[in-house]
Amino acid sequence: MTVPAPHPGPAATADAEGLALDGPHAGAAPWPRRVGAQALAEMRTVLRNGEQLVITLVLPTLLLVVLTRTDLVDLGTDDRLSLVAPGVLALAVMSSAFTSQAIATGFDRRNGVLRLLATTPLGRSGLVLGKVVGISAIAALQMVVLAGIAVALGWRPELAGLPAALVMLVLGTAAFSSLALLLAGVLRAEAVLAVANLVWVLLLAGGAVLLPAEVLPGPLGDLAGLLPSGALGEGLRSAFADGVLRPGSVLVLAVWTLVAGSATARFFRWS
Repeated sequence: MTVPAPHPGPAATADAEGLALDGPHAGAAPWPRRVGAQALAEMRTVLRNGEQLVITLVLPTLLLVVLTRTDLVDLGTDDRLSLVAPGVLALAVMSSAFTSQAIATGFDRRNGVLRLLATTPLGRSGLVLGKVVGISAIAALQMVVLAGIAVALGWRPELAGLPAALVMLVLGTAAFSSLALLLAGVLRAEAVLAVANLVWVLLLAGGAVLLPAEVLPGPLGDLAGLLPSGALGEGLRSAFADGVLRPGSVLVLAVWTLVAGSATARFFRWS
């Protein structure tokens, strides 16, 4: 994967926009506006980067089509779409909230962008929130596009499960974003690039994100349910198939978010 170009974002050019930089609030735009501007910068970075679009939209779309329109993989069911479509949505969240965000943040940190932005009126909390809001908006866009393709292919999800699915998507984004920031804040950028892509491949193959845990061999299926990938995948499949919220999946994602978020707050290095 090509390294995304560093982006200072709107907050880094605050002085060019007439915002004073000599104090945390003096002359600055309202804090929500600053966060929104940074979120838009994060979104533009992803949408303008071809390599990031491949992993966030192109690959999930290809997997959706291949797994539902061919029999290359035995899924143990004739209703392949009901099994694969929720998994593809979970994979898309993992791709954007974890892999893309970890790599982009890691190289921003190495290039001094994070340290620069932290000294602007945006501040550290605004920078982190801007990243989370931006990646959440990208995830929402992914859901619309991929769900639309799945419906066009014949997917008919249980609409009563939409609130449960929304809960799972929010928790999944929070868990993977926390893990991404932890990875980006403690490892060198080159290591982040390698580890983020390796973890993505491993979770895709054996993390029950795309396919249910019961099709995985032996103890791998039991372990997968304790991973954020498996919890998100199983939670979305239950929501769209049965219209129910899986308490176990909610608990797993909440624990991962709490642990990774606490570790990020403790160990994250800005430069």
